Amino acid sequence: MDDRLLQVSHLSKSFGHNVVLRDIDFSIRPGDVTSIIGASGSGKSTLLRCVNMLEIPSSGRILFHDRDVMARGFNIPAYRAKVGMVFQSFNLFSNMTVLENCVIGQRKVLGRDRASAGKTAREYLDKVGMSPFINARPRQISGGQKQRAAIARALAMEPEVLLFDEPTSALDPQMVGEVLDVMKTLVAEGLTMLVVTHEMAFARDVSSHTVFMKDGIICEEGPPKQIFGSPEKQETKDFLARFFRS
Repeated sequence: MDDRLLQVSHLSKSFGHNVVLRDIDFSIRPGDVTSIIGASGSGKSTLLRCVNMLEIPSSGRILFHDRDVMARGFNIPAYRAKVGMVFQSFNLFSNMTVLENCVIGQRKVLGRDRASAGKTAREYLDKVGMSPFINARPRQISGGQKQRAAIARALAMEPEVLLFDEPTSALDPQMVGEVLDVMKTLVAEGLTMLVVTHEMAFARDVSSHTVFMKDGIICEEGPPKQIFGSPEKQETKDFLARFFRS
């Protein structure tokens, strides 16, 4: 039985004459934690945005439960609820409180009533340690708190897969740990994740699968033990040498 939750097949993306992604293939099964690593400009974030259909692929297929996401008539808002996304720059609504940020998507996309959406939002805000800040607006909280609120907002939609686009890169160093701790807790609870990250220790120690991208292609992929311990490609070795020196 094919238990693939999400399958990306021969996906390519161009912006005019600039080819950003070339013939990308990978799949995700329930419980997988896949980290995508690579230098800036290698196509990692564009790939994530294509998976979430924030960018429309130029060619290829994306299958979710064996259904073609790019097919005419496919319900993209409902798909994004199931394949949620946490952005590098938080993307919270500045004119809403933390709680309201976590309620609005549930009401508009899932059709939940205010009481039900509020209850769910509070549960997930509590999970990420943001209960004391539910009435704060984004400008009143730190970057780490904004990102935790953004994670709670995505979780409140109760997704099957959660995409993280460099969730710690906009944070001060002292705030990185609090966001990674939340992510590690979610991994321990079995949440399926696809994570674009520069946090090599997270990719090495927490992931179940690691993908190394270079120049818009998947250069090498495999279990973290293989990618970090004995990579096959010279490009992978050169990239990792910047982070792990003997």
